[in-house]
Amino acid sequence: MPDDPASPKDGNESPSAIADGAIEASFTQIHSVLADLVTTVGREHDRATHRERVIDRLHEENQRLRHNELQAAFEPVRTSLYRLYDLVRRESERETADPAHVPKLLAAIADELAEIIARTGVERMPVGEGDPFDPARHRPAGSRDVEDAELDGTVLTVQRAGFVRGEKVVRRAEVIVARVAADPVGGD
Repeated sequence: MPDDPASPKDGNESPSAIADGAIEASFTQIHSVLADLVTTVGREHDRATHRERVIDRLHEENQRLRHNELQAAFEPVRTSLYRLYDLVRRESERETADPAHVPKLLAAIADELAEIIARTGVERMPVGEGDPFDPARHRPAGSRDVEDAELDGTVLTVQRAGFVRGEKVVRRAEVIVARVAADPVGGD
């Protein structure tokens, strides 16, 4: 076979053959790096997919647990509401309604409702006649004139009960506040 005119006669490779070999080696190296990169990206994608499945599963379990806890927390309230429903239903089916019985029935219903509210962690706040008016615990529904100066600024009557959760007032009691009657202008 005749010698290639581009190849040197002394047995050394030509500069273009060396360049072609270097380019081929670079392509091989780039191909290898890209293949490694594709493999790494594939593994990271698989890991991310697995993490997302784990997160979704944990979220679903968390939601289910929260739902069950909420249902368990409502159970005592439901039980009390069932009793209240039965009481009201039984009274509504009476043949005759005794007018003297109605206030007792309404008081029993109010007590039952207070018990239901207490099962949610909220208690009736004790407020009595003669207690000093406290704007943090009482909401004035009005005032009434009194003669006794010692009653000035005290609770005269409670219109609506107040409720507390621990030490926190969640609903102020609605009260009528006593106030000393003002002397008429010009006097007697």
